[in-house]
Amino acid sequence: MDVIQVFIDYRNSIGDRMPLYKSVTDTFEIQRALYPGSHVDIMPSFVIPSVIYMDSFKGTIEFFKKMEIIRGYVETNKAYYKDLEITFIEGDYNLKYDIQPVDLIISQFAGFVGQATKAYLKVGGILLCNDSHGDATLAYCDSDYEFVGVVNANGIIDTENLEKYFKFARSRDIDLEKVRKTMKGPNYKTKADNYIFRKNRT
Repeated sequence: MDVIQVFIDYRNSIGDRMPLYKSVTDTFEIQRALYPGSHVDIMPSFVIPSVIYMDSFKGTIEFFKKMEIIRGYVETNKAYYKDLEITFIEGDYNLKYDIQPVDLIISQFAGFVGQATKAYLKVGGILLCNDSHGDATLAYCDSDYEFVGVVNANGIIDTENLEKYFKFARSRDIDLEKVRKTMKGPNYKTKADNYIFRKNRT
């Protein structure tokens, strides 16, 4: 397996998330992140010194077996001077692991990451998620999280007028049971590419 080509092909297929990760990292001074359901998206490591990737997908497990090649590639492309730390945990993120608190949890099209891994996020830490599977909706309705911003497709963070998000065209309550059952974000009147939440308590 040519892991670098696998990563490049994946990046080309999903689009460049570097503006997203860099913007969030710079704004919130992220040093350590956890990325459950990461697949082969190693882009966070280009801007964050320490990243823990976690996945149970066979292809991802095979990818991270070439860790020295991955580290070498990231080392030549990283945007910071600190030592690089990349860790891979093979397994289901719904299980319990011995992970020290992180500054950031990344959730991209991987289910209810923000709920299942919340314990690993330090108080004041950031959850970056989309609402593809309803993860942002669950965080919005979770009192452990505070909705603090959105990120558009160009990586621009907006912290203003947040009250317009998570609202329907016709006023009604969010059906959390339906979200959990369907694993699909509701059709809100105004949507963002990604949402930012701050964990406000243990």
